[in-house]
Parts: sequence; C-alpha cells; structure tokens
Amino acid sequence: MGIERIGVIGAGQMGAGIAQVSAQAGLRVVLCDVDEAAVEAGIAKIKSGLDRLVSKGRLTDSDQSDILGRVSGAASIEGLAEVDFVVEAVTEREAVKRKVFEAVDGVVKDSAILASNTSSISITRLAASTKSPDRFIGMHFMNPVPVMKLVEIIPGLQTSEITLQETRTLAERLGKTCVKADDQPGFIVNRILMPMINEAVVALQEGLGSPEDIDTGMKLGTNQPMGPLQLADFIGLDTCLAIMEVLHDGLGDSKYRPAPLLRRYVDAGWLGKKTGRGFYQY
Repeated sequence: MGIERIGVIGAGQMGAGIAQVSAQAGLRVVLCDVDEAAVEAGIAKIKSGLDRLVSKGRLTDSDQSDILGRVSGAASIEGLAEVDFVVEAVTEREAVKRKVFEAVDGVVKDSAILASNTSSISITRLAASTKSPDRFIGMHFMNPVPVMKLVEIIPGLQTSEITLQETRTLAERLGKTCVKADDQPGFIVNRILMPMINEAVVALQEGLGSPEDIDTGMKLGTNQPMGPLQLADFIGLDTCLAIMEVLHDGLGDSKYRPAPLLRRYVDAGWLGKKTGRGFYQY
C-alpha cells in the first residue's frame, strides 16, 4: 500500500508539527481537531514554522505555497475518510485516546493504518479498542517535530509485520531516523528521560539547588543542550506527570513515583512554557 494521504488528529504543537513535516515530504495532509478555531490555529502554526524556514533561506515562497496547498483542515473525524494513514496526537490520557480511535475506526477505509503518537501508553491496549489491531502501531515523534530527527516505532502485540514496515517507510520518507521499541511503559526515550526529569524536581523540592543551578549543572556537567527543569517546562508539566503516572502504574516500582512538587505545580496550573509559568517564568 502506498501512503499518499495522511490524517493528523490534534492540531496542537505536536499535531501541527507532524502535519508540517508530512506536507513538506509531499504528502496530502488532513489536520483534524474538535472545531474550526483549533484547526485554523494549527494551520497557523504550520505557516509560522514554514515562515522561519523561508526567512533562513531553506525554502522559497513558492515552496511554502506548495506545502500549504497540501494541507487541509477538518473539524470532524469524517474528514479522514480517504486517508491512508492516521496519526493521533491528542492529550496524553488513555481514555481520551481510546475514544478518538473508536470514532476513527468507524470512518477510515479498511486499509488505513492507525498510529498513536503516545509517549508512554500501551500500544497493545490502544490497539484492542479498534476493529483491526493488526493495523495499529505506535509512532512517537519528538518535540519539536520539524527539528527532532527521531521517531520511536512501537508495535503492539497484535501489530502485523506489514504495518511495521509501512510505518518505518513513512517515517523515513519524513526524514526521520527510527528506533524500534518494545511496548513497555515509556518505551525507550521516556523510560530514561522522565525519571531524570522527575529526579531533578525531587532535587529542587529538597533544596539541593535552584532551578538555574540544577539546569546549569546538568547542561555543563553532562553536555545536555537543555537542563531537565527547562526541558520539563517545554514538554509541559502535565505531560511529564501523566508519563510518570504511566511508568509508576505500569511498572509498579516506587522509583517511578511522581515528585510531589511536580504534582503541586500541575495542580496550580503552572504547566510550563504553554501557560507562562513552570519552573521558570515565560
């Protein structure tokens, strides 16, 4: 099966990024969200991303026009009826994702592959909510999608070999490098990254250092481009908490217990860069 039309569900930062790189790769893209305003905001994000590439001389105005011409919006799932591949990029809550896939299942054509951009939730369980779990897979993009080269490919227990191959081929067409991860909580990247971020929050909570000192120590001491607390702010503290909860619940080990301070920040609505306040002010 050749993949030429892709549907992206969720027009936030991740969904818009996935839609942008797909359109840049020559695919026709349908960007779907709950209402017209959300879709328009997502398309505006794509245009903004392309504007930056034009300003840097990496795209021409004509290139940008062609790319945007391959993107259309849909304020309902019905708009995905003709796509070959669907990537879900909604909030990191299993119940929400299952509801989305149950709805999509009744709309897309039988040959379509369904993929979740989840960063931690079981692909096997999500696949079980669809009528064709053999055509379901995890496709975890990194943020920001147009910049980050990695995609984690996560087959569930039911995923067919052809679905795995088609997904890898698609990711490579988008210019990504793939790693294959087993369907365990957090997969590869977040199984390692999130406990590090969580431990940085514990260090802050215990007065080990200020946010600036913790981040500077990790940047200069371990050669990371961004400190763990700043990175948490960019990811979203609510997302970090959700992933830690998945790790803690799924693996049952106390070392994955979310830091109480992380939970308090989320309770306060201090979710990081997207709300203007997290461990830093924005």
